[in-house]
Amino acid sequence: MGIRAPRPADTPMTDQKHTPVMLDRCLELLEPAIAAPGAVLIDATLGLGGHTEAALTRFPELTVVGLDRDTDALALATARLAPFGDRFRPVHTVYDRIRDALDGLGIDRVNGVLFDLGVSSMQLDEAERGFAYAQDAPLDMRMDRTSGQTAAEVLASYPESALRRIFERYGEERLAPRYARRIVEARMLAPIERSDQLNRIIADATPQAARRPGHPAKRVYQALRIEVNAELAALEDALPAALDALIVGGRIVVLAYQSLEDRIVKREFAARSRSTAPAGLPVELPEHAPELRLLVRGAEQADDAERALNPRAIPVRLRAAQRLREVA
Repeated sequence: MGIRAPRPADTPMTDQKHTPVMLDRCLELLEPAIAAPGAVLIDATLGLGGHTEAALTRFPELTVVGLDRDTDALALATARLAPFGDRFRPVHTVYDRIRDALDGLGIDRVNGVLFDLGVSSMQLDEAERGFAYAQDAPLDMRMDRTSGQTAAEVLASYPESALRRIFERYGEERLAPRYARRIVEARMLAPIERSDQLNRIIADATPQAARRPGHPAKRVYQALRIEVNAELAALEDALPAALDALIVGGRIVVLAYQSLEDRIVKREFAARSRSTAPAGLPVELPEHAPELRLLVRGAEQADDAERALNPRAIPVRLRAAQRLREVA
């Protein structure tokens, strides 16, 4: 996944090369685990397949299981990766169902896992998906358009208190009460079904003194997208499932683009990378030893060169870990 230049209207999406974020660093961290013959990597957020294509090219005996809830992205990535034959195994699913996906393929454990979180470049580029506030479009925002409620349905049905809660929690928006109230007032006059309508409501409700750089609706869109797709709940379930699927020596790399995602990753990695032995115990028993070893100090960012070339790399935070032992 990653931002790329808009494609000409007559150019198939599969012909365009989107820019995977921190690609070389991801493969460098995963390499000790996935370079061996017969290794399996889960790309839990396949998108258009940029990270997977690079991994399959660099490691000729690797198999990648690619997961994505977006049927459009999955179809495009599958076409793009067809030259790799059965070394690529696509699965239509949300990443919190990693265990089910592996069971369906007859795979018990894997050598590596990659998460590239957030909204994909294709979803941002396709105006009718409703993810981007910069383009007028129906307020859909579903990553999987085959199921679930749309952003427009959330705006139409949630009480003011619930809208305020999701704007505060998922958008970290300090004007959440004001925006929720204005949305409820506006929908009494007409349904809020398009991004231009929502943009006007948010812009009109934003006091001049409270305006920040960028579009005032940015955090509201983030909050709606997270709510529609239950992204944080899925991530909280997906990380333990992914870690449990790793063999001893297996590695996981996670790219997060906003603080809410990164906190979940940081918390899960921290909990599994420290001893659980009671304080004062003279000898650490094996069952209390850390399960993970952190591979990077804190969270890494893209370097200046990549940030200049690929805007999507600007907010990224990379965390990585290696599994040290089995858990009883």
